Amino acid sequence: MRDTDARKLQILGAIVEDYVSTREPVGSKSLLDRHELGVSAATVRNDMSSLEEEGLIHQPHTSAGRIPTDKGYRAFVDHVATVKPLSAPERRAIQTLLEDSGDVEELLGRTVRLTAQLTQQVAMVQYPARRQARIRHVELVKVAESLLLVVLITESGRVDQRTVPVISGQPVEFYADLRDQLNRAVAGREVTDLRRPLADLCETLPLSERPAAVEVVDALSALAATRTEDRIMLAGTANIARAAQDFARDVEPLLDVLEEQLVLMRLFTEMHASPGAVEVRIGAELQDQALHQAALVGAGYGAGSHLAILGPSRMDYVSGISTVQAIARYVSRYLE
Repeated sequence: MRDTDARKLQILGAIVEDYVSTREPVGSKSLLDRHELGVSAATVRNDMSSLEEEGLIHQPHTSAGRIPTDKGYRAFVDHVATVKPLSAPERRAIQTLLEDSGDVEELLGRTVRLTAQLTQQVAMVQYPARRQARIRHVELVKVAESLLLVVLITESGRVDQRTVPVISGQPVEFYADLRDQLNRAVAGREVTDLRRPLADLCETLPLSERPAAVEVVDALSALAATRTEDRIMLAGTANIARAAQDFARDVEPLLDVLEEQLVLMRLFTEMHASPGAVEVRIGAELQDQALHQAALVGAGYGAGSHLAILGPSRMDYVSGISTVQAIARYVSRYLE
C-alpha cells in the first residue's frame, strides 16, 4: 500500500472514530486537535477531499465537517479496524455468567442479554431447536443392491424417509435384523435422544457388520436432525429507541423487522462466518429498505449457528466486533 493510501486510511479511521464518539460531522481542525496525524492541516484537507471524491465520506450540509458513508464504514472495517482484547473485568463477567448456565437455552438467553448490555445494540442469537417427538417405529427397506430406504415414523404419525446409497452392502436378512435392533434401541425415545443409544448399538455389533450399520445410523440421525427449526432470541430492543437520532427516518420500520422473524432468519441464513470468525454487513448489504441505515456484526459459535448485533451504521465497530467475537468463542467452548 502506498504511503498516501495508508495516510488516507488513517484519516478515515480518525473520522469514523470521532463521528461514532460525538455524532457530529468531523472537520480537519478537530482531527488535528484530537489525533497525532503527523501531517499539516493542508494535507489533511487534501486527503479529506480525496476521501470524499472516492465516496468514503460526505458533507451533510454546507460548512459542515464530514461523516462516513456506508462505503467508508466498509473500508474502515476491512482495512482499519483492529480487534481489541476485552478487559479483564469483561472477560470475568462473561465467564462467570456463562459458567453458571444450566441447559443450552439458558446459556444462549444469558449470552444474548450480555451481548446487548456490553455493546448497547440489539443482540440476536440463532439456534437450532428440536421439535420434540417420540419415535414409534424405524423401517429399513432394501430397494436395490446398493440403495436402502430408511423410514422414521413418530408417535404423531409423521413419516420421514430417505433413500441412501450403501457401500457396505449386506443381504436383506441383515437389514431386517438391524431394523429390529434399532426399534428396540430407539422406540419410545425423543428424536433428540438418539446419539447414545445408536452409538451403543453399533458397539455391540461384530466388527464386520459395523460399517453397514453406521451407514444406516448416519441416515437415521440425519432424518432426526430434519426435525429441527431455527429459532432466534433477541435482547436490547430498547437500544434501537435510544439510537433513534442515528436514523434519518422513523425507527418503526426497523422495529417491525425485529418483530418479523423471517427477515432476521434470512439475515442469519446469509451469514457464513465459521465459529469465532466475524462477518460485518452494512447498509445496502443487508438488502432490506428498513435496514439501509443499519449494520450487522455477527460471528459463528457452532455449526450453522450465529450470534449477532444489529444497530445503526454509526456504531462502534471495533468494540462490537471484539465483543461479538469473544462471546461467540466462549459459547463455542461451553457447547463443545
